[in-house]
Amino acid sequence: MMAPRRIALLGAESTGKSTLAAALARRYGTLWVPEYLREFVEVNARVPREDDQGGIARTQRERELLLARDARVRDFLFVDTTPLMTAVYSRIYWGRVPPDLLALEAAHDYAWTLVAAPDLPWVPDGLQRESEHVRQRVHAQLLAVLDERRIPFTLLTGELEERLRQVEALIGGPPVVPAQAGT
Repeated sequence: MMAPRRIALLGAESTGKSTLAAALARRYGTLWVPEYLREFVEVNARVPREDDQGGIARTQRERELLLARDARVRDFLFVDTTPLMTAVYSRIYWGRVPPDLLALEAAHDYAWTLVAAPDLPWVPDGLQRESEHVRQRVHAQLLAVLDERRIPFTLLTGELEERLRQVEALIGGPPVVPAQAGT
C-alpha cells in the first residue's frame, strides 16, 4: 500500500482549520490528525511555556506519522497544523525558535500546504485563543515564514463549503465509490 499524501492545514487561531480537516477527512473517506496543542491546553489547564514548544511539536509530528501508517488512511491524510506553526508561535511569543524546533520546522515535507485565511469571525475559546489582533500577527508571521522557506501554499478563503471547493480544485475530487451490484 502506498503512503498517503499528507496535506498540511496551517493558520492562526480561529480560522477553521479543525472544522476543515474533519470535513475533508469525511469527504475523502480518510482520517485527519487533530491539533495536539488543543489537548495540551485542556490537559494542563494552561497555555504552553517556551520550554513546552519542542515537546508539543514532536508530539504533533509523531501522531501524524503514526496515523499515516493506519490502514484506514486512504490517498490523503489531513494534518491540522504542523511543527511549523509551533515555530511561528515561538517567534510571536518569545522572539526566537529553539534549535530542536527549527529542525522540526525545516522538515516541512507535505504534498500540499494549505493556509486558512483569517476571514472567518474570531471566536474566543478559553485559554487557547487570545485576540483578533494576535490572529492577524500570527497570520502575517506564517506567510513570512512560508515565503522565507520558499514553501508553496494555497490560501483558503470563505466559509467551509467554499474552502472545500478550493481544496477539491487543488487536489482533485474525492474518489467515486462504484455502486454495489443489486443496490
